[in-house]
Amino acid sequence: MTDEITQNIPQTYFEIDKATKDCGFTMSSEIKTCSLLRTLAASKPSSKFLELGTGTGLSTAWILDGMDKDSTIVSFDNDESLLKIAHTFLGNDCRLNLVKSDGEDWVKANVGHKFDYIFADTWHGKYLLLDEVLAMLNKGGFYIIDDMLPQPNWPDGHHQKATDLVQYLEKREDLLLVKQEWASGIIVAVKK
Repeated sequence: MTDEITQNIPQTYFEIDKATKDCGFTMSSEIKTCSLLRTLAASKPSSKFLELGTGTGLSTAWILDGMDKDSTIVSFDNDESLLKIAHTFLGNDCRLNLVKSDGEDWVKANVGHKFDYIFADTWHGKYLLLDEVLAMLNKGGFYIIDDMLPQPNWPDGHHQKATDLVQYLEKREDLLLVKQEWASGIIVAVKK
């Protein structure tokens, strides 16, 4: 078995990846993470999905590829130039609602909504407003975060933030979680 992902890569992935590289954005989820996101998405038919931090839509493309026709996803980002790339390649999918919003504003405005699958790929929902986002997770729902292994773009002091986050998640009695030292470092939690 190899670490290569070769099974049915979504066609939009290649187009978005090229546009991402062309614009110089370097904080996209890696392909191994995206493959896991798609696989987990396929286990949630007729579900509501949330992605915090669209970026250019690389991970969004994989999540959509795993979702069934009766599921929907809300994905937001505060960078209009990145969202434009996602909209160009994914905007025709009626299951997707791309939203330009600051993370704090979006979470506070949608605190009563519930989701079956949350991929938190930005500060809000991961390091900020974590409790509010976890309250949006339905019982049996997935909460997924990546970039938990040291990354070259981490600012000074970020390692401690990541350590504190993991310790906090481990102490929560409403979550079961698995920490994977694979890809960029992924944690998958399920709400009990």
